[in-house]
Amino acid sequence: MKAYNAQNIRNIAVAGHGGRGKTTLAEAMLYLAKATERLGRVLDGNTVLDYDPEEKRRKTSVSTAVAPFEWENTKVNLIDTPGLFDFAGGISEGVRAAESVLIVTAAGSGYDVGAEKAFKTANQKGAAKIFAVTRCDAEHADFYKTFQALKAEFETELCPVIVPLMEGDTVKAYVNLAANKAYSYQNGKATEVPFPSDDFVEEMKSIFSEAVANADEELMEKYFEGEEFTADEIKRGLSAGVQSGIIYPVFACSGYTTDAVDMLMSALVQFAPSAADCAGEGDIKCDENGSLAAICFKTVADPFVGKMSFFKVVSGKITPDAPAYCARTGESERMGKIITVRGGKQEDSACISAGDIGVVTKLSGIITGDTLCNPKQVVELKGVDFPAPCLSMAVKVRKKGEEEKVASGLTRLMEEDPTIKFLTNTETREQVISGLGEQHLDVVLSKLKAKFGVEVDLTVPKVAYRETIRKKVEKQGRHKKQSGGHGQFGDVYIRFEPVEGEDFVFAEEIVGGAVPKNYFPAVEKGLRESIARGMIAGYPMVGIKATLYFGSYHPVDSSEIAFKTAAQISFKNAVPEAAPTILEPIGTLKAYMPDDNLGDIMGDITKRRGRVLGMGPAEPRMQELVAEVPMAEMGDFATVLRSVTAGRGHFALEFTRYEDAPANIAQKVIEDAKAEKEEE
Repeated sequence: MKAYNAQNIRNIAVAGHGGRGKTTLAEAMLYLAKATERLGRVLDGNTVLDYDPEEKRRKTSVSTAVAPFEWENTKVNLIDTPGLFDFAGGISEGVRAAESVLIVTAAGSGYDVGAEKAFKTANQKGAAKIFAVTRCDAEHADFYKTFQALKAEFETELCPVIVPLMEGDTVKAYVNLAANKAYSYQNGKATEVPFPSDDFVEEMKSIFSEAVANADEELMEKYFEGEEFTADEIKRGLSAGVQSGIIYPVFACSGYTTDAVDMLMSALVQFAPSAADCAGEGDIKCDENGSLAAICFKTVADPFVGKMSFFKVVSGKITPDAPAYCARTGESERMGKIITVRGGKQEDSACISAGDIGVVTKLSGIITGDTLCNPKQVVELKGVDFPAPCLSMAVKVRKKGEEEKVASGLTRLMEEDPTIKFLTNTETREQVISGLGEQHLDVVLSKLKAKFGVEVDLTVPKVAYRETIRKKVEKQGRHKKQSGGHGQFGDVYIRFEPVEGEDFVFAEEIVGGAVPKNYFPAVEKGLRESIARGMIAGYPMVGIKATLYFGSYHPVDSSEIAFKTAAQISFKNAVPEAAPTILEPIGTLKAYMPDDNLGDIMGDITKRRGRVLGMGPAEPRMQELVAEVPMAEMGDFATVLRSVTAGRGHFALEFTRYEDAPANIAQKVIEDAKAEKEEE
C-alpha cells in the first residue's frame, strides 16, 4: 500500500451492540475496496478481522482488529471493535486511535445499549459520530423503526444520507439524499434508477436539509428561503457538521450483500474528518515533519512475530532509525520491525507517518497507553481509558505445581488485555483473576490453555475475614523447661482488651524490673506471631491491645525465646475467655443504573445485607446508589447488574472497614475453616 498524507487518511472505529453486523459490514468494505479477495463470513469463520482462534470458534469478535483499505485516493484505517460487553476494552482501544466512530445497528432494532455505549465513548473522545443501519435487506427489516428510535434520541442532529426505498418487504433501491440519486443493487452491482418522490423520501429529504442547514449560517438562510443546496454546499455543510459534532449522518446498507456499502465508503471519504483535521492533540499538530509523538493503543503477543505494539502517530513519523523512546519509563530501545496489518495478515512498511496507524514489533519496554516520542522533545499523550474489571474468581490449577506457569501466562495475557487483573492473595493463598464478565474470563482461560498449555478451573474467591475479641481478659503465660545445662524460663502477665481500628497495640506497665526491658521486644514478637493466625477460624486478629503488666525472670535461664513463648501461652489462654468473634469486610458500593432499574437494584442490595446510604441522579437518565455491603455477598453482583439493566449499569466497590459478622455467618465461616483444615 502506498504512503498517504494525513489529509487523505480516515481512522474509523466500527462499534455498536453485539450481533448487529459490525464485522460483516467491515468485511464488505474490505471486499469492495479489493483489499481482500473474498467476502468473509462470520459464521463461516473465514473473515479477515475475526482472525483469532477464539473468534473463529465463538463466531464473534473478542478483540480489536485493524484493517486498512484504499478508496477514492484515500486510506481508510478500519478498527473493528467487539460488541459484547465482556470485551469492552476493545472499544476503548479502537476509539483512542480514531477520529470517527461508525456506530452500527440493524434495521428493526431500537437505539440499543451497545450503540449507546459506543456513542458515549465517542463523545468522551470528541470523535465524530456516524450511524450505519445495516441488514436493510433482511426479512421483516424496518429501517424506519430504527431511524425513528435514533431520531427520538438525537432530534435535529440526526441526518439521513442513504435511505432504503421499500416495496413491501423488499428494498427496491437505496436513495442518496446528498447526491439526489437512487440506485438498485443486484449481485453487488449498482444501477442508477430515477430519483423517487414518495412521502417517505420527501420526509427524509426534509430532515436531511434541515440537519445540513444547522451546520452553517449561510445554509440556514438559504434553507429558510426554500432554495435547494448545491452539491458543494451539501459537502461543506455535512463535513463541517460531522467534524464539529452537530450532525450524526445515517446510512442504510446491507453488509451481507454489500448493497449500498460503496455509497457509505464514499461518504466516509467525503464527510468524515481526516487525520490532518483531527489527529492532533492539545498543542501538538498532526504534522509528519514535526517531532515524534505516537500513542500505543493496543498490544498483541503474536506466537510467530512476537510482541506487536499498535501505534497511532499524532506527529512526526516512526522510522527504523528513530529511537524508541518511552515517555513513561524515560528509556530508549532499538526500534523493531515496522509493519502494516490487515487483521491477522502482515506486510512490511517503511514508516508510519503522522495521522496513520501501524505496528512496531518486539518493543519490550512499551505497554498499551505508552507514548513513543523524541527523547529531545518529550511529550506524554493521554493513554487509553479502559473499564475496570468487575468480576473476580480464584484460579485452581488442574495439575499441582503449575501455579508459576499460570502467573507467567496471565502476565503475558495482561499485556494484550489491560482489562485483566491478576494477583496472588498471600492471605488466602489463592491466585485471583479479575475481568469484565464470565465470557471474558472464559476466553482468558481458553487462551491460557492454547498458548501456555495450562488448564485451570475457576472458583469463588475466599473472603479475607478477620478475628477480634470483645472482652477484657488478663492471663499469665509461664514457660519453664529444664533439660540439662541452662534451662528456659519466661513468665508474663498480660492484659488483653479490644480497641478501635484494625491495628495491634502493644504496651507495658512493668514496675520494678519484674521483666527486664530487653525482653519486651520478644514478648511483642510472640504476640504478633500469635495474632497472625486466629484461634477460632485461623484468620488474622485485629483490634487488640496487649499490655504487659507483670512477670518474673531467671538470671540464668531467661532468654528472648523463653519470653516469646511465654507471651504466646498467655495469648492462647486468654482468647477463649475474651469473647472472640469473626469480622467480615464491608465495602462501599457506588452503583449506576437507569432510572427504571433503581428499585430492582436497591432490592438486590438489601438481599445482600447491604445498607443504602443514599441515591440521586447521576448522568442523564441514570441514578447513583451508594451503599455499604458485605464483600462476601458481592461475588455475582456484576452479572446481576448487567442482567437487570440490560448492560447499561456499572459500579465500583471499595473496601471500607471490618465489622462483626452476624452469628449465622460467623458460624459458617468457622465450620468452613474447620472442614478445610481436616482436608489438609
